[in-house]
Amino acid sequence: MRIRFLGAARAVTGSCHMIETDNGNLLVDCGMHQGRDQHDWNPLAPFGFNPPEIKCVLLTHSHIDHSGLIPLLVKNGFTGKVYCTGPTADLCSIMLPDSGYIQEMEAEQRNRKRLRAGRQPVEPLYTAADAAACLGSFARLNYGDTTEVLPGVRARFGEAGHLLGSSTVELWVEDAHGDAKLVFSGDIGTYNRPIINDPGVITEADYVVMESTYGDRLHDMHCDAKKQFREIVRSAIAKGGNLVIPSFAVGRTQELLYDLKIMMLSGDVPGLDKVPIYVDSPLATRATEIFRKDYYKYYDPEAMALMARGEDPLNMPNLQFSETTDQSRAINEAKGTNIIISASGMCEAGRIRHHLKHNLWREEATVLFVGYQAENTLGRLLLDGARSVKIFGEEIFVRARICNIPGYSGHADRDGLIEWIKAFDPKPRRVFVVHGESAVCDVFAKALRDRLGLDAAVPDEGMCYDIAMEAWEGGRAPKVPAEETLLRMEGALRDLIRDGSRAIREGGEKAISAQQMQEELERFLGRWMGRIA
Repeated sequence: MRIRFLGAARAVTGSCHMIETDNGNLLVDCGMHQGRDQHDWNPLAPFGFNPPEIKCVLLTHSHIDHSGLIPLLVKNGFTGKVYCTGPTADLCSIMLPDSGYIQEMEAEQRNRKRLRAGRQPVEPLYTAADAAACLGSFARLNYGDTTEVLPGVRARFGEAGHLLGSSTVELWVEDAHGDAKLVFSGDIGTYNRPIINDPGVITEADYVVMESTYGDRLHDMHCDAKKQFREIVRSAIAKGGNLVIPSFAVGRTQELLYDLKIMMLSGDVPGLDKVPIYVDSPLATRATEIFRKDYYKYYDPEAMALMARGEDPLNMPNLQFSETTDQSRAINEAKGTNIIISASGMCEAGRIRHHLKHNLWREEATVLFVGYQAENTLGRLLLDGARSVKIFGEEIFVRARICNIPGYSGHADRDGLIEWIKAFDPKPRRVFVVHGESAVCDVFAKALRDRLGLDAAVPDEGMCYDIAMEAWEGGRAPKVPAEETLLRMEGALRDLIRDGSRAIREGGEKAISAQQMQEELERFLGRWMGRIA
């Protein structure tokens, strides 16, 4: 009985963990490497195992960094079941084919350059057809149901509070070498998020595999995202210009629609009911349909109360979904104030780039960011105060107001993660910290050791822990950073960033400047930690 860490080990994406038992091997997640993590990943050898030997997959949620290699797994010979919740299966039914389409488009673009250079063409990792073919492998489970997924292996999904249908996984494993209970956190959400319930409580485990995305920082509790959103909407209406919101299609877009619905019902923003609201993303449109499907049992009490009053939490009379390119183009001909929610969230592709091209140069327009903007993306350039940007080869001056609401986050911060793990009584024998940048994993593991007295380790990719022997395979144990002083300095610097942000935030343009300064400090910290790790 062993755990092999195949992805999201000292990295944020590519989640994949193998449980090896006498009765067969299974995976928890099978995600794609994205962003910076992708540079260290070999697409020609995407798996550290033989796919036909995997008996089943337990999928925590639909995000591509957790589900994105399932089509390739099936394409390479996997014939087992992919167990997940109903919402996760439905969201994967649109997200995986969309990912396959992106793989095809990226391969086509690379091949144009390769052919001009006299090089052999490359194949896409998988196609939209490959993704559609894998969907027959999905098997739906409800929260709280315990199911035997392999002989001697029982699984139960619980609420993770990250996305509709997102799950923690409890595993009871028995084989000739003994028995153990393993818990996989999946991605733990923040408390009091719109629409979905808070993360559930688990109290018993021998071993916990735990995410650490924001394990080195605290969300600003003084940041009232709903209040900021309300004030920005109010200001945009007063200025008479468009409010353009780059947004992730699945999860974030639905949260925004929910908050707009609450604003409209409360009457806090006069005239909002007369402002056209557009969701201009085919993927976001289909995802919203899934959220509105018969999944009300996954809603939180507030959303359920709206339903009981006969209100659809994700629909309004002035809401329009744009499917075709002609409908999308027509939005930019509309007069007055319009609220335009479009993908992609980092402005690297999709229809949002057209809306930015038509609005960035307008002084009366507002562009609002509600999600993380990675380095070197168009979204990050705008947040960093670029005076002009190039879109579709054209230089566009930035005269619009650029705003950012950091309070929209799908991941628990350090204290939220600690609160979740504190519920285990007695303490787990060991906690494996994953799904975080390398320095973040180390900082969070140290916090678990210092604050809770837990045996917390940070595995490297490919490492294997033998549960029966309670030892690392080959005697290769994870390194515990010796630079304790540097870790303390890092923690102090992060506290300074947080406290400084709170102290200087006064609203309006000053808030934007403060946010930019905070992000610059965080980038410096990331570079500094990279040198000492």
